[in-house]
Amino acid sequence: MPDYLKLLSPERIPTEALTDAKAAVARLEEIYSRNTAFLREHFEAFVAGRPLAARVRATYPFVRITTDTYARVDSRLSYGFVSGPGTHETTVTRPDLFRDYFTEQIELLLNNHRVPVEIGESSEPIPVHFAYSSDIGIAASQVSGGPQTAAPPLRDLFDTPDLATMDDAIADGTLQLPPGAPAPLAMFRAARVDYSLHRLFHYTGTDPEHFQNFVIFTNYQFYVDAFVRLCRERMAAGDPDYDAFVEPGHVITHNARLGMAAATAAPLQRMPQMPAYHLAAPRSRGITMINIGTGPSNARNITDHVAVLRPHAWLMLGHCAGLRNTQKLGDYVLAHGYVREDHVLDEELPLWVPIPALAEIQIALEQAVGEVAGLAGYERKRVMRTGTVASVDNRNWELGNHAAVIRRLSLSRAVGLDMESAAIAANGFRFRVPYGTLLCVSDKPLHGEIKLAGMAAEFYRQRVSQHLTIGLRAIEKLKSQEWERLHSRKLRSFAEVAFQ
Repeated sequence: MPDYLKLLSPERIPTEALTDAKAAVARLEEIYSRNTAFLREHFEAFVAGRPLAARVRATYPFVRITTDTYARVDSRLSYGFVSGPGTHETTVTRPDLFRDYFTEQIELLLNNHRVPVEIGESSEPIPVHFAYSSDIGIAASQVSGGPQTAAPPLRDLFDTPDLATMDDAIADGTLQLPPGAPAPLAMFRAARVDYSLHRLFHYTGTDPEHFQNFVIFTNYQFYVDAFVRLCRERMAAGDPDYDAFVEPGHVITHNARLGMAAATAAPLQRMPQMPAYHLAAPRSRGITMINIGTGPSNARNITDHVAVLRPHAWLMLGHCAGLRNTQKLGDYVLAHGYVREDHVLDEELPLWVPIPALAEIQIALEQAVGEVAGLAGYERKRVMRTGTVASVDNRNWELGNHAAVIRRLSLSRAVGLDMESAAIAANGFRFRVPYGTLLCVSDKPLHGEIKLAGMAAEFYRQRVSQHLTIGLRAIEKLKSQEWERLHSRKLRSFAEVAFQ
């Protein structure tokens, strides 16, 4: 065999059939830990200048289930079962990070199908970059190196990330399987997940370990400032529900009731593009807030990556232009539909695909507005309007063809306009993540009330804190629901993957 065809791999771990979810996840961890350690050992030897005799490869673990019937236990479920007879399989990564998630998903499979799951080593190579939970460049710099001038390229010796295999064909319904191949068991295969986990730190300044299951996206730093103040106050007061507050750069403020040091690490000297802040609770059931800035591209980018964490819900809290003369600055808009003129998902999710409102999210947001504003029933209409939100990709939309813009907005019955909400909702629909939008009217450009500096400062002072409080109250309501109910069946397609 020529040298370039030789492979140096760890001894394969036999595939095992298991009927206990915790044992299955432990097996996944065993395979993943052994294989990534193997890659790190040989990569560090390569960086240190020691020659490698063959190409190094280790593969991801897999979960597989095989059934011979369409029957399942509970038809009310939106996930936790395979779509029909046959073999269903997925590769997985970071079982340490996804331990609770994998345990729940495998337990549902065992309960619904009454057959064991198989755990083993797949044929999907682990890119050497993904054998490290943080940047491989940092790891390489910590290894005492030898002369590398004559060394072969990294790709000659190790598997590296291949973007051609990291698509979203499963989520988009475009996957073409060869005859006899197992059907997908999860929305994302392992390398696609790893890619996004590394991107999350790049964009947000915090590791994926800190992300929580309920996410708030906002397009203004004012909301983040209010969230930071609130979280620090809760930590100082010994809040009973949350354990820590994590800021970019891994600045961790521990809850005073835990008797730990107030903070660890130093703030970043330069903020990342979309900084994330995490009010952490046990089992990741807290709240993450991300300032995505302005524009639909950012909204699509960050939700592409957060989606691999399989959150229970994400919400958009931000500002919008009020389109009706009856609206006042500071009024709320609860989106029940979207006009998608942002174009960032037109290829993956054509415009003829409706993005429905989700009852569980809508009710939680509407109730939260009433409770925080002190208004119930018909009186709530004084400060909130439910309707269509138009999202555009042109920040200066009002300077274009005025008559054509007004006609389109009027025909759509839009009551608010922004740049991010439709992309966040559409990607929630696309990736089966429950979504919702509550915006606050900050200007009315069609009616002569444009956003000027003095007016904006007064608006922010009055409304941002209340708006954030409403969002947090809504999340508390969502957290009290059963996950199976929150993950609406209307988000699932005809032949759906089993994992949530």
